[in-house]
Amino acid sequence: MDTLFIIKIGGNIIDDDKAFHSFLRDFASLDAKKILVHGGGKIATKIGELMGIKANYVDGRRITDVASIDLVTMVYGGLVNKQIVADLQSMHCNAIGLTGADADLIPAEKRPIGKIDFGFVGDIKSSGIVPSKWQLLLEHELVPVLAPLTHDGKGQMLNTNADTIASALAIALSYNYQVRLIYCFEKQGVLENVDDDSTVIHMINTARYAQLLSDKRLADGILPKIDNAFAAIDNGVKEVLIGYAKDLLQNCTQDVKGTLFK
Repeated sequence: MDTLFIIKIGGNIIDDDKAFHSFLRDFASLDAKKILVHGGGKIATKIGELMGIKANYVDGRRITDVASIDLVTMVYGGLVNKQIVADLQSMHCNAIGLTGADADLIPAEKRPIGKIDFGFVGDIKSSGIVPSKWQLLLEHELVPVLAPLTHDGKGQMLNTNADTIASALAIALSYNYQVRLIYCFEKQGVLENVDDDSTVIHMINTARYAQLLSDKRLADGILPKIDNAFAAIDNGVKEVLIGYAKDLLQNCTQDVKGTLFK
């Protein structure tokens, strides 16, 4: 089977023009089948403030009301996505910008209301992702660039966590490709001490993870990424890596600098 790199970029890198441009240049130079999933950074919040739309977060997660879903659709699916595509095209990477609604690539359903009503947030229907649609793009040497947006099949766009999209996509395509899922952000990897980049944990399995949790060695912010990493590994993805955006090309080899999950 061919190797496929599914690479998610997010965190502070998207908000740093120089770092983001450097990352895109490395991504463009990667000579392999690849998909880029991007977050939105703080751009939606900044533009929302100009439009009088105040961001509302609970436990670090955006509440997506009617005004906010229009905002993130415009910013993530429009401004951010198309700027990335334009940048990659300038680097001779034949990128195509997409959301989960395009060609019904990522079907989802609105998250049920529990203790918190997250509004127009989508939970992915993993079984609804059709690998052959993605294969069609990849086999025609197109490079999908996916915004963190899905849809409910009834005409409603949904805001969806980019880490989760990347994991679900990696799982769906693991039957057709040897997938390495790479989460890129501003840290060197999973750190035992979040303030010390020299404390990278280079390999994590379930036993090691349980011990790190028991010893309270991990910052809360990294836990959702780790959960998505294990969800992918447990469902057929060959390898998952969490690492520094600047180390992308090395982390696409076997001599990785970040944290590898196997």
